[in-house]
Amino acid sequence: MDKKYAVIIPIGLLIVILDQLTKYIIKHNFRLNESIPIIKNILHLTYITNTGSAFGLFKGLNWFFILFSIIVVIAIFYYLKKAVKNNEKLTQFAVGLLLGGTIGNLIDRIAYGYVIDFIDFRIWPVFNVADSAVTISVVLLITLLWKK
Repeated sequence: MDKKYAVIIPIGLLIVILDQLTKYIIKHNFRLNESIPIIKNILHLTYITNTGSAFGLFKGLNWFFILFSIIVVIAIFYYLKKAVKNNEKLTQFAVGLLLGGTIGNLIDRIAYGYVIDFIDFRIWPVFNVADSAVTISVVLLITLLWKK
């Protein structure tokens, strides 16, 4: 196996497992729109569903986001063959986060027709583990590409 996959695949799998496990716990222990404070007025667990994209934009375009996610996953594997080198551990980590986050939300879209969100900081739209992984990966990849 190519050395770059030794970082990307485990990170991607870890994100998918954490994402789906946390969503399962929320879906099976909360009522829709139920919110429980962890740190009152700062961090709550709030179970919502999102048929759109980030910040709830473009609601109702689930089919588009399924197709877009599949294209992203294909592009990631294409990019791996062409651009990611075996010695670029931080890039591999970022790509693993992107892969896992994309697949985590794709599973929801296919299984339910929406994405389960639950991390609620009250000053920011509610999000999930997959969203966090994608956001961190994009920031890392932009930073790494900027330096090249």
